Amino acid sequence: MTKKQIVNLVATKAHLTKKASREAVETLLSEISKALKKGEKVVLSGFGTFYVGRISKDKTVTVPHKGQKMVIKAHRVARFAPGKPLKKVVK
Repeated sequence: MTKKQIVNLVATKAHLTKKASREAVETLLSEISKALKKGEKVVLSGFGTFYVGRISKDKTVTVPHKGQKMVIKAHRVARFAPGKPLKKVVK
């Protein structure tokens, strides 16, 4: 499902214009991004939790198609943990 499809679905279900729906979806995604940038958790009850994880050590990995080794530096990554209701739906 694409963002455009989500916007259209929200517009239909919430009886909004596509413009208002697009603004709502963009605002939601923007606020989630801002919170993660600050290192905060975003908990959507019944859906799941977005959080910032850390790759704490430099890792040396082999690039399969080139056979070369490269170092991946320590960094932060966005993660998602699904909630129980979502796990049951996907199961």
